[in-house]
Amino acid sequence: MLLDIVYITLLTVMAGAFIPLGGLLASLERLSPGWLEQEFRHFLIALGGGILLGAVAVVLVPQGKDSMGDSLWAIPAIIFGGLLFFIIERVLGLKRRESPQLMGVMLDFIPEATALGGLAIVSPSTAWLLAILIALQNLPEGFNAYRELCDLGYTSRKTLAFMTVLVGAGPLAGLSGYFLLSGQPVILGAIMLIASGGILYLIFQDIAPQSRLDRHWGPPLGAVIGFCVALFSHDVMVHF
Repeated sequence: MLLDIVYITLLTVMAGAFIPLGGLLASLERLSPGWLEQEFRHFLIALGGGILLGAVAVVLVPQGKDSMGDSLWAIPAIIFGGLLFFIIERVLGLKRRESPQLMGVMLDFIPEATALGGLAIVSPSTAWLLAILIALQNLPEGFNAYRELCDLGYTSRKTLAFMTVLVGAGPLAGLSGYFLLSGQPVILGAIMLIASGGILYLIFQDIAPQSRLDRHWGPPLGAVIGFCVALFSHDVMVHF
């Protein structure tokens, strides 16, 4: 058991560390000329959205449905997730603290880290591949979340410190999945499906519109590449 705990902690910390790493990259000197800075930022927004969509399509929904025994209750769970995060976004909007990229990070990171904790029991040899997928998602999302928080008035130091604190959510979620949810597949599946609904809402309400640039091809390709990254990671887990 001790080795499992250490394994889960290391994997989730590694995956979560890519959140502040993305923020650190965003804090570096901005690109020049201005059009390249704008293109790169929108590309990363689209990349993060594509990976989120891929995570929903190839990880969260399939694993969530499987955990719930392919029950039709999976559909209401996804719808509930969309409605839940619509309400959360409205509340945050009223308080002028909208940050869809940051919400996307936590919506994705926490349930997948929880799933990773359960996976460490069922299939320890593939748990690290899921950790890699989470890390790949967290890098562009951390980059974009940093810019969002700075645009809301937070200083660079405070933003990076806050993002570093978020890393601790990974081990907490992973160990919760290991100790509390490994024997409760229905609850674990419901969590992943509710998160999927919230992610889909965020993608089409906030992230996708932010990624668009007139007469530029970079952002749409970023979304395609992001989705393929998630698909490739899933295929690696399945075949190896």
